[in-house]
Amino acid sequence: MSREEERAAEMENENGEWEEEQCRLYEAYNELHGLAQAFDTPFDAPAVLVVGHQTDGKSALVEALMGFQFNHVGGGTKTRRPITLHMKYDADAHSPLCRLHLSNSHSHSDSDSEPHEKSLSLQEIQAYIEAENMRLEKEPCLFSAKEIIVRVDYKYCPNLTIIDTPGLIAPAPGPKNRALQVQARAVEALVRAKMQHKEFIILCLEDCSDWSNATTRRVVMQIDPELSRTVIVSTKLDTKIPQFARSSDVEVFLSPPTCMLDGCILGDSPFFTSVPSGRVGSGHDSVYRSNDEFKKAISLREMEDVASLEEKLGRSLSIQERSRIGVSKLSVFLEELLQKRYMDNVPLIIPLLEKEYRSATRKMNEINQELSTLDELKLKEKGRVFHDLFLTKLSLLLKGTVVAPPDKFGETLQDERTNGGAFVSSDGLQFPHKLIPNAGMRLYGGAQYHRAMAEFRFVVGGIKCPPITREEIVNACGVEDLHDGTNYSRTACVIALGCRLLHILKRLLPISVYLLQKDGEYLSGHEVFLRRVASAFNDFAESTERACREKCMEDLVSTTRYVTWSLHNKNRAGLRQFLDSFAGTEHNTMGSNCVPAGISQDSSFGSVANEKDTKSRADVKLSHVASGIDVASSIQTTETRLADLLDTDISWHKRIFLASAELKFNCFLLMPVVDKLPALLREDLKSAFEDDLDNIFDITNLRHLLGQRKRDAEIELKRIKRLKDKFRSLHKHLSSHQAHSTAFSDYC
Repeated sequence: MSREEERAAEMENENGEWEEEQCRLYEAYNELHGLAQAFDTPFDAPAVLVVGHQTDGKSALVEALMGFQFNHVGGGTKTRRPITLHMKYDADAHSPLCRLHLSNSHSHSDSDSEPHEKSLSLQEIQAYIEAENMRLEKEPCLFSAKEIIVRVDYKYCPNLTIIDTPGLIAPAPGPKNRALQVQARAVEALVRAKMQHKEFIILCLEDCSDWSNATTRRVVMQIDPELSRTVIVSTKLDTKIPQFARSSDVEVFLSPPTCMLDGCILGDSPFFTSVPSGRVGSGHDSVYRSNDEFKKAISLREMEDVASLEEKLGRSLSIQERSRIGVSKLSVFLEELLQKRYMDNVPLIIPLLEKEYRSATRKMNEINQELSTLDELKLKEKGRVFHDLFLTKLSLLLKGTVVAPPDKFGETLQDERTNGGAFVSSDGLQFPHKLIPNAGMRLYGGAQYHRAMAEFRFVVGGIKCPPITREEIVNACGVEDLHDGTNYSRTACVIALGCRLLHILKRLLPISVYLLQKDGEYLSGHEVFLRRVASAFNDFAESTERACREKCMEDLVSTTRYVTWSLHNKNRAGLRQFLDSFAGTEHNTMGSNCVPAGISQDSSFGSVANEKDTKSRADVKLSHVASGIDVASSIQTTETRLADLLDTDISWHKRIFLASAELKFNCFLLMPVVDKLPALLREDLKSAFEDDLDNIFDITNLRHLLGQRKRDAEIELKRIKRLKDKFRSLHKHLSSHQAHSTAFSDYC
């Protein structure tokens, strides 16, 4: 054998090994994708994500790429979960061999680290997909992002992983189509989330003869604005060719200007496909008796499309143009593109698997550590530690912190009013929230508490006394009767403030839980114990607020129950002068010269007025009459002085009421959270430990859950390790093959 023949034989062997290596590479990526779906790992394998509207022929194109029919094709929503198809070429598989991936890792046996799959017939796969569609159709969500994973070996399959997403919906406007509009938003959100995966190649389907219409591209470009990882496919080519009247229109359609596609797409230009209509089956309405006939019809359709285009153009298509027409050309392009991505990503996958392996190992150690602490003394200690950490977080929130995200836990003043109650005046109106400081900010904890107190001061300060006649005031003064001018409104404000501050305090609980989880200090799995702590905190907050509100109500009654203008307060002189003037005005009106002795002798106003005072008042009244002052003018002056007197009195009461209420809520609601809650929780904890420790921590159920988590973690750990070893081996062989190829090229 000559040297050249030996070299050729050696290359043939290397090519065989290379094909085997490619097959192993494809299998490894398929398993990687399954691992990502089963355990929500933070990496994914390269795949082709099919995106299109319901009428774009999406499912038909997927079936044509596979070489057999397996799903419903037609109008309406036929896919409510993404379907991942791991297709593998197998020359010996004369009919599709399908296996359904069971994503529930609990289905594994304890010793099995292999992904669990179940062999099903095509009909059984179809029945499973239909059942899932019907199930989701009855649920509120309507769609699910969890993928249905099917592995298919078949002689017509390319080595390709395709994810078929639910078809996008373009609903008509108007209230009659509201249900469809809700579905459209749900589907678009699902598809957008899938497109976020940077490893996915987006297969964007457009059913249009004018590239200015970007129906699907509009959605795709929101995630991939430059179309740098997008392949554009114009479907239903056989229906579009007859629409073109001029060859120039066909030229633009086949080779659209770059500016028209708004980006630099993969493959440089779109692909054009046609899928023959008709279903495979034995029924009278079936067009094809077997998948072989269906595959031949696809090939024939490609040749007819090429002939029709050449006839329209009046020339032969170039090699470049032919490479973009037909399902087979698209299949080859995607397979080669995916294969290149696989090889390029091998060095990047290995460190990701290493990191995930360390994470899974750490998780396993934590589970073992938790299992070892399920004894009485250690559980009690964990409870005490959690108690201290919980109180620390509460104190931190009251003092002020930014560790909890405001957009998630903060409330604007409008949110706070809606959720915790609002201060409403006697006319039913709320104080404009824009006038309150920091009204638009999302606050929580101590900052939110102080804003609520600030609003309370604004609202109470703005309460006005309802109109009261002179007769009501005089009568009230004469018998020390009830004075209800403003106390009803203030009572309502006290109650509203209590509700608001209680709402703010109760919100500290979920924020504290978030901080504990964020810092890794949360007692996961001990739900009964955690509910008891939450219940004790909420009961304490409610009882403390109720007691504080009662103290405020006592102060409110003491400052508003009786009239306050006695001779022992600062309004004595004003009141006496007002009453003297009032008595004089009444005397002049009636034309009488007598002085009302009842005023000077009323014990309600202290000592009896002396004779000199009486004479002086009479002289004033006579001088008023002598000067000819109009009676009506005198009455008007008296009413003005009455209003001034009342305003002074109400303002004084407001200041007392505000200071008292604010002090009470600070001392008897806020401070107890700091100085009384720890002792109460400690006592409740002690009582819980003495009652029934097993039920408080639910030890039996916890052991079962931890045991299940440990088995799942063991399975995950084994699968990651096996994949890590696979990719290391693949990387070694690929590097070796590239070195050999380079050496052979240099030799030649």
